[in-house]
Amino acid sequence: MPTSPWIVLAAAGVEAVVGYPDALHRRFQHPVVWIGALIGHLERMLNQASFGEPLRRLLGVVTLLAIVAVSAGAGLLITRFGGPWAVVAVGWLGLAQRNLWDHVQVVAKPLAAGDLDAARAAVGMIVGRDVARLDESDIATAAIESLAESFCDGVVAPLFWFVVGGLPGLFVYKAVNTADSMIGHREPRWRSFGWASARFDDLLNLIPARLAGVLVAIAGLGGWRVMLRDAGKHASPNAGWPEAAMAGALGVRLGGAAWYDGTLSKRQVLGEGRAPEPTDLARAQRVYLVACAILWLMLAAGGFVWLR
Repeated sequence: MPTSPWIVLAAAGVEAVVGYPDALHRRFQHPVVWIGALIGHLERMLNQASFGEPLRRLLGVVTLLAIVAVSAGAGLLITRFGGPWAVVAVGWLGLAQRNLWDHVQVVAKPLAAGDLDAARAAVGMIVGRDVARLDESDIATAAIESLAESFCDGVVAPLFWFVVGGLPGLFVYKAVNTADSMIGHREPRWRSFGWASARFDDLLNLIPARLAGVLVAIAGLGGWRVMLRDAGKHASPNAGWPEAAMAGALGVRLGGAAWYDGTLSKRQVLGEGRAPEPTDLARAQRVYLVACAILWLMLAAGGFVWLR
């Protein structure tokens, strides 16, 4: 059931202003933590090493259906009994515009000041790669990649499914995205069990990722050619779109070799030109802000159409 873009815009406005304050975090766990706890419980119960791979894949499908049902049901109940203001009050918790900015800003400040130890520690909170080896350019690269990819996962996709499916749509997206991050891995333990969650997450991000890439290219006044040429080089079918667009908009190279858990991953290069510098992270942040503003204008425009 679609939701008025005005309601979605109101939720986005609340999240942009307050984020998820520490005082609130100390008193209440974020709903994503609840979803993660449910996924973790189901994984420990159903993903047994003694089960064969076909059974583990089937039980992974059951797990996916369970978290989708719980998430959609919670969204329906809040919408049915809480009304529009409850949807706004709860919906902003599923968005991450402000939180994404804050996390990247914690990297940008020490990086600009030349404090590489603090910058490495900060970037280690938002990326999965080994940070001890990272130099100034590597830190900027990691932060820019995280900002571009998370623009889809934390901003565009949640807003898209909020509009298309209301609070149930938003909750389902967040649940599936959390499941993908927890069990959608290729390591032997999760390869079969997390297959359904990973594939469904890819499906849910199919349109938002491309929209995110377009918004980055518009906001950055360029990057179209690089996006269309290099998006498919990324290991993810979706993350390459905003990342390649950001690389093209900034005129830098993203991707390339990176260390994960002591193993060198030879990733494809996105974009062309020089490696990123600390000043490029600030440029990427400006592109991000403009892209968010364009997205808000799209919601407002949709709201006027909705009223007609």
